[in-house]
Amino acid sequence: MNEISHKYFTTGEFAKICHVKKQTLFHYDDIGLLKPEIKLENGYRYYSYQQYEIFIVIELLKDLNMPLKEIRDFLTNKTPKEAIQLLQHQLTQIDHKIRKLNHTKTIVETKIANIQQALHIDIEDIRIEEMDESVLFISHSILDASDKEYLNAVTDFINLCNSYELYIGHPIGAMLAKEELLQHQFENYSYLYTMMPQHFLEASTIIKPAGKYVVGYHKGDDKQMASSYFKIFKFMEQHHLKLKGYAYEEYILDEISVNREENYVTKMMIQVEDENG
Repeated sequence: MNEISHKYFTTGEFAKICHVKKQTLFHYDDIGLLKPEIKLENGYRYYSYQQYEIFIVIELLKDLNMPLKEIRDFLTNKTPKEAIQLLQHQLTQIDHKIRKLNHTKTIVETKIANIQQALHIDIEDIRIEEMDESVLFISHSILDASDKEYLNAVTDFINLCNSYELYIGHPIGAMLAKEELLQHQFENYSYLYTMMPQHFLEASTIIKPAGKYVVGYHKGDDKQMASSYFKIFKFMEQHHLKLKGYAYEEYILDEISVNREENYVTKMMIQVEDENG
């Protein structure tokens, strides 16, 4: 017994090293997944340090959603060639998870940055701002769309964003064409959009032009946007500006950061030029 106690770990000691409960090791023993090196007639179990390597592989494969039965079958009938094949497959899975986690991290970082920026704005402020160009991924046209066509376009857009991991945390915005702005058709959007990395130039992307924009904000229900647009139009008239291109709307405070729709804040950006320009 002294020789065993010096060279082997008890179940409790081995469980502590592996950061699991003893019941986990009992279960692994019962199903033939990881049997102790030594099991005495009195039921005492003893594990060698070499078995820690097996435990690590079991936990690695579990983390990659491999069923315990498949792990047991692999460990029971393994060969070096099969081990390489399995681990190479799992390495591919790990790379996929890392890519997904990095994508999720980008979304979270972008959300944090957008909310922090929103905390420092004055929603009553209207200003002229020189903006750099940006790449936008856009939906199918939703101009003059029926309710069903609109919902289908939104669904397709979101599905594409998710399928190709195009959504990186920037708001999903809406674009209003110059013609609709002039006719005060503030709910007849042309496209939905979300911002892409600058290097991303593929089909279904457009360039939001660099240039002069009037920037304002709207708080509350988007069905009441008209009043905010009229304030911006008055500002444009006072500063001798005229419409040049699209208006871009995007939430900067929404359900993720505030409660109730009346507290939502929409950023409005309208491309303009001087009246004499």
